[in-house]
Amino acid sequence: MISWRQLLQRGFSTLTSSYDSPIDERFINRELSWLDFNSRVLSLATEEEIPLLERCRFVSIFSTNLDEFYQIRVAALKDQIAGEVVRTTPDGRTPVQQLNEIRERVQVLTLTQEAIVRDSLLPFLAENGIFVLRWDQMSAGDRAELASQFMERIYPILTPLAVDPAHPFPYISNLALNLAITVRDPRSGEQRFARVKLPANFPRFISVGSSKTFVLIEDLVIAHLGQLFPGMSVEQCCVFRVSRNADLSLDDEDAEDLLAAVEMELRRRRFGRAVRLEVPRTMPHEMLQLLVDELELESEDVTYHDGIIGLGSFAELASIDIPRLRYTSWPPVTAGRLSVAEEESRSIFDVIKERQLLVHHPHESFASSVESFVKQAALDPHVQSIKMTLYRTSGDSTIARHLIKAAELGKQVAVVLELKARFDEARNVSWAKELEYAGVHVTYGLVGLKTHAKCILVVRSESGALRRYVHIGTGNYNSVTARIYEDIGYFTSEPEIGRDATELFNYLTGYAHAPEYQSLLVAPHRLKSRVIELIDKEASFAERGRITMKMNSISDPDVIEALYRASQAGVHVDLIVRGICCLRAGVTGLSENISVRSILGRQLEHSRIYRFEHGLDNDEPLHLIGSADMMERNLKGRVETLVPLTHPKHRMWLDTVLGFLLADDVAHYRLGSHNEWSREGMPGFDRDAQSDLHAWVTRTQVR
Repeated sequence: MISWRQLLQRGFSTLTSSYDSPIDERFINRELSWLDFNSRVLSLATEEEIPLLERCRFVSIFSTNLDEFYQIRVAALKDQIAGEVVRTTPDGRTPVQQLNEIRERVQVLTLTQEAIVRDSLLPFLAENGIFVLRWDQMSAGDRAELASQFMERIYPILTPLAVDPAHPFPYISNLALNLAITVRDPRSGEQRFARVKLPANFPRFISVGSSKTFVLIEDLVIAHLGQLFPGMSVEQCCVFRVSRNADLSLDDEDAEDLLAAVEMELRRRRFGRAVRLEVPRTMPHEMLQLLVDELELESEDVTYHDGIIGLGSFAELASIDIPRLRYTSWPPVTAGRLSVAEEESRSIFDVIKERQLLVHHPHESFASSVESFVKQAALDPHVQSIKMTLYRTSGDSTIARHLIKAAELGKQVAVVLELKARFDEARNVSWAKELEYAGVHVTYGLVGLKTHAKCILVVRSESGALRRYVHIGTGNYNSVTARIYEDIGYFTSEPEIGRDATELFNYLTGYAHAPEYQSLLVAPHRLKSRVIELIDKEASFAERGRITMKMNSISDPDVIEALYRASQAGVHVDLIVRGICCLRAGVTGLSENISVRSILGRQLEHSRIYRFEHGLDNDEPLHLIGSADMMERNLKGRVETLVPLTHPKHRMWLDTVLGFLLADDVAHYRLGSHNEWSREGMPGFDRDAQSDLHAWVTRTQVR
């Protein structure tokens, strides 16, 4: 059996694709590039410098990422194929070609993941006193204790479902763990297929008492199947899992009540068409064929496993409380000027009025900056109104509670809440109802567009006049993700940005043509064209030009072509791309002056920073931050904002951040001219850009 080390020794070709030549070699395929990103996540689970339980977490993240990929992206490709769509992507692939390459790559990635778990993580866990054992490896005493747990806590909630003329094949829930079972009646010799759904509200890893010895819930149930089928002979049993289409089929142009329409689609989502079946490689052919037929899948839709199916559950192991096996915590600090203001009992409005404020999460506290901004606005008697966009927020959102309090105190509060934020739809529906009940004006953005911009507008009465305070950020207003997502927030009372924010909210909540903005770059109106103008302007400076972009993903063909033009003019282009990158880097005659790197680690790099050396007036660089990635969906199908930072301290801050990320001797992934990603940095990856940045942020506090 091949080991994970052997897989990695083959070169990164096992973790990044060696693509077949597409029709248009100027672009990398979006879906295959995403698989490259997820393979980079998986590779972190092999690095022994990373704490052991964090490596387990990367295994879990890889699996949950892949689940979402199948539910959305693969499901969309299958829909295109069913609709006989033959339109090609910019790289020249048809939906059928993409799906075939995805299937092949996912099977290799699955094999690699299982080898990492089997050959590396489980042995290291055992060395550190954490044991994941099969049923036959447990001691007699442990089996007795687990048997008692089964009868008291699990057996009562299990439901065996037989399949026969009186019992149709049961519905298989999305991502649920199931047992496929064949039982035989020893008296009649009659054989039946049965299915048992494992409880989703129960841990996957069942501990023995208070010890750190675990058995998988499926092993525990399988060991006691006789209790579920008394008098029957259990002949075969295999774990399996089904992924279904989870995208919302929603045409908001035809929806009279968007809230009701989203609620209806959420109910329908659980019945989405099956797109993937995961089974053990040892599953008998007859059993597999029954599942494939009943789920209306093709044999190519099956992913075969040699190990644990559904490794997203490894998050349970990653959460074990053993500090030495986890990252040392980085408690956030309060941004320097806010800390001073707090000591002097001055409000956050006093700080912003003095000059703009920049905060960097999670190094600097989200609670003491963004949440405090909304809280103080809610309670301040001088504040007249609060307007805010909400894309993803937490289930116990402090910010939403502050907005409700503001409405109860009589302030004008308006929220543009995006109901169609994928996989957060149910939470947003719930908040929409609660906010409306409290008297908040809730709207759902514009027909045909998602509102992805991160913006808060507070209007405050001061000395007989109104002053507007604005927050624009790169990340969601979510206190949970703010602890692990790297993001930047910008507070300002600059009049022109205040006017632009007012126009933006009026456009989102009212009925008007797109405004003319003075400072903000707003999609889907002029953001894309303005970015391309800035790239082309930089190209006019040839070798003196320099462009740096930090983003989650880049796939828009027009932006990519503009960057190719700049490279061919001699401009040096540095791209820091966490996820999808459809641009080819370092190709002679096309992009030899473009370098692309990816930074992955303990924090999710989420901020978007765009820097153009010659800016607006040729004399000073232009720095932009905001919500927009350079993807077609962001630039055409979403409302996004970028804001220019003009204060020298803030521009210096962003340059320093980019400097940490672009240093030659920090660990990173680099995209080569043949579309392969390679791990680079100091031997042993001792230099870590995120750690260096955190140390710098926590000792540099005045902005």
